[in-house]
Amino acid sequence: MEIITSYNLIIEASVIIILSFFFGEVARKTNIPSVLMLIVLGIILSFALEAVGGGSINFLPILEVLGIVGLIMIVLEAALELELKPEKYLPIAKALGIALIGLLASTWVAALILHEFIDGMSMKAAWLYATPLSILSSAIIIPSVTVLNDQKREFHIYESTFSDILGIMVFYFLTGQLDAAEHSSGLLGFGGNIVLTIVISLVASYIIVLIFQNIKSHTKLFLLIAVLLLLYAVGKKMHLSSLIIILIFGLLIANMKLFFRGPLSRWLNFKEAQHIYDGLHIITMETAFVVRTFFFVIFGLTISLASLASVTVAIVSLLIILSIYVIRFIILRLFIGKDILPQVFVAPRGLITILLFYNIPKEAEVAGFEAGILLFIIIATSIIMTIAMVYDKRRSSEAIRKAQADPIGIERWKAPSITEVNNSSEH
Repeated sequence: MEIITSYNLIIEASVIIILSFFFGEVARKTNIPSVLMLIVLGIILSFALEAVGGGSINFLPILEVLGIVGLIMIVLEAALELELKPEKYLPIAKALGIALIGLLASTWVAALILHEFIDGMSMKAAWLYATPLSILSSAIIIPSVTVLNDQKREFHIYESTFSDILGIMVFYFLTGQLDAAEHSSGLLGFGGNIVLTIVISLVASYIIVLIFQNIKSHTKLFLLIAVLLLLYAVGKKMHLSSLIIILIFGLLIANMKLFFRGPLSRWLNFKEAQHIYDGLHIITMETAFVVRTFFFVIFGLTISLASLASVTVAIVSLLIILSIYVIRFIILRLFIGKDILPQVFVAPRGLITILLFYNIPKEAEVAGFEAGILLFIIIATSIIMTIAMVYDKRRSSEAIRKAQADPIGIERWKAPSITEVNNSSEH
């Protein structure tokens, strides 16, 4: 019987999307990340394919394309949620600082661990392998933190988005150092690259908004997404930090009144631009959902569970995981204060980790590195986040029940005192 037919593919794709929707509903009620369920679904499908003789299919090219499109949609979705108001500047700056320090510290420690335990791994290669393992997954975090209060939810959105962008920039900076011609430019060339990318991003974003607000066709939103994908791909060909283009466009269209001030305000048709924003917001959410679904299912299809049986995999993975949470605890304690639960345990690895791992240049690949480390860390960090979120949900429910049992307590719970607000703002 033929396995791959048009109707079979339609049936399989439809069933996967339907299951993904139900996984999302289960995730909202149980705090188990839907990503884990999608990976398990992919593993089950891999066994099914092996049973019917379809185990030789190469899914890696599809995985890479889905990862790139998913990354763009996720960052754009997050950028469209970010409001640039004066009261948001400090939380955004704090999240940026935490994301940067956490990324560099985690990468450094993970590189030391990999260099020590993996045969034949130089320190330069160790940094390259450690970077993907140190990046937070906005693809997992953003859908998982909806139950948290506004302050904590916004922090995780900012931090995970910055971690994605900074992590990708660091990764490609390190890959650039493999080329002797690019190595001479060093940090100065890297900084110039970022400045150039920001300038191009701002100019392109203004032009896109001004052009698309005047397009009368009702089918312009996917045209807009095609333009953004084109800019991202061309930017990559030019060795620019292309994700900044997506981030800045999202920020600009989400905060049009801020970017179109003074003489520029005369060029903006706010009503039409707002329609573009509303439609784009819906399309990015829907597209990110579909792409994320197939990405993690196909990742499940490509992984080998046998790689988890290695003692080296277990030791290296556990040491890296321990370093992740120790570093995160120290940073959050310094920057935020005592109220760091469940934030300290919300540090899953996912889409970006997988995507960058498959983009490690051939000349930098180390035969002794086992892919099981990647799978172990992704699954373990997601499970730890799940446990922390479930505990926090129960703790919050218990606090509400106690407050409701005390008429004075419920008023205090609803309206925190000035002292509590001040203490919270100080942290």
